[in-house]
Amino acid sequence: MNTVPTLAHWIDGRRHPGHGDRTQPVTNPATGAVTARVVLAQPADVDAAVRAAAAAWPAWADTPPIRRARVLFRFLELLHRHHDELARAITAEHGKVLADARGEVTRGIEIVEFACGIAQLLKGDYTEQVSSGIDNWTVRQPLGVVAGITPFNFPAMVPMWMFPLALACGNTFVLKPSPLDPTPSLLLAELLREAGLPDGVFNVVQGDKDAVEALLHHPDVAALSFVGSTAVARQLYATGAAQGKRVQALGGAKNHMVVLPDADLEQAVDALIGAAFGSAGERCMAISVAVLVGEVADRILPALVQRTRALKVRQGLDPQAEMGPIVTAAARQRIADLIELGVREGAQLLVDGRRFDPAEAGAGCEGGFWLGGTLLDHVQPHMTVWREEIFGPVLSCVRVPTLDDAVALIHQHPYANGVACFTRDGHTAREFARRIQVGMVGINIPIPVPMAWHGFGGWKASLFGDLHVYGEEAVRFYTRQKSVMQRWPQSTPQGASFVMPTAH
Repeated sequence: MNTVPTLAHWIDGRRHPGHGDRTQPVTNPATGAVTARVVLAQPADVDAAVRAAAAAWPAWADTPPIRRARVLFRFLELLHRHHDELARAITAEHGKVLADARGEVTRGIEIVEFACGIAQLLKGDYTEQVSSGIDNWTVRQPLGVVAGITPFNFPAMVPMWMFPLALACGNTFVLKPSPLDPTPSLLLAELLREAGLPDGVFNVVQGDKDAVEALLHHPDVAALSFVGSTAVARQLYATGAAQGKRVQALGGAKNHMVVLPDADLEQAVDALIGAAFGSAGERCMAISVAVLVGEVADRILPALVQRTRALKVRQGLDPQAEMGPIVTAAARQRIADLIELGVREGAQLLVDGRRFDPAEAGAGCEGGFWLGGTLLDHVQPHMTVWREEIFGPVLSCVRVPTLDDAVALIHQHPYANGVACFTRDGHTAREFARRIQVGMVGINIPIPVPMAWHGFGGWKASLFGDLHVYGEEAVRFYTRQKSVMQRWPQSTPQGASFVMPTAH
């Protein structure tokens, strides 16, 4: 009888088997084969992780920022050394093509690079002589134990949106990753230990809703960062805030790309194909709606049909692959059902990804969770495929007469994560960027994910909380400001010191 490994938790600097016997299979989406079983945390496991983090926090918070940064510099070096190992683990459990997985690791590395500058980022403000003999300054201090709840689609990058800056600021961290692809989180924990991070400062609890609830209600968790669906984000934000916790909760998205008649059509087609079907559409920044203005629809759609049909849908380790499988059989069925609903509601089906033959994906892929790219035309705002986040390789085309109509359409949607506009006119682009009520905007860039020092976050129902993830906003999220006013009527001489001050 073949056996598969069991993956569990990382608590207090070592692998932890957990207290319960609830498990869930981990599958390779390309083949459907079970490759491991992941242990789902019980409340006792969450409590053990939080207690370990709480015990480690005082010493870690007292560690000078430059010394915390040195640990992150060593972690950064190890990430570069193990880059391909992490990427292959992502492909094996999520299914995205290896080049995309490598890109995910790289974007995570960029956050670590930014966090290595924490000594500069934590500098406070100082005002001398705010009143007679009184000076006033502000400092930022860590919160304590903070937690991150992250999704399946970026099992390395999204955790690295959170924990490098949280740790750099002097907090300790408990990560609850998706149970669908648990291996990358454990690899990251091992690399942090190898980098010299003290035991208990970073912990991982695998699990499902029970683990999330345990973290949300644990009295020693000071803050929660979340990326996932809007329904869960809204609930986490409301519940956490009611308990006095700090919460940043990133929810769903329905990203539109406006194509104007003057756009470079070849560039626009490339952008739509890559942004809609990259990672099988399982990205919160995927373009899922093409808003085609005026007569551009009739000119661009033949090329979109041709390119969608020509997509190289293969298993992720195939160097020719452009798109891999869907993460689970249930997700594939949900996407297929939404395609069918779109057709019933009146959308025109130009390319049907449900007809994809798994044999085309490669040998041994017949049991995988496969869909080809799907293209829908004449989608209307009343249709479910426009309203709901499909999170799959489905591009919906909406036709509008003017740019004003395109903007009004986008503003109708409750999500406001990302948006793009393709045009050759600088004034049009500038006005679009100014007027659009969306958190991240691309001009001739389909997926405008900000760089590490700018911060990531949407508007409206795409973000609950005031501060975005990573960048300087994350430093503010993971710290509290303290203001100190001081007066010294007189001072006592301490004598001369001839030693160079150091952080040791």
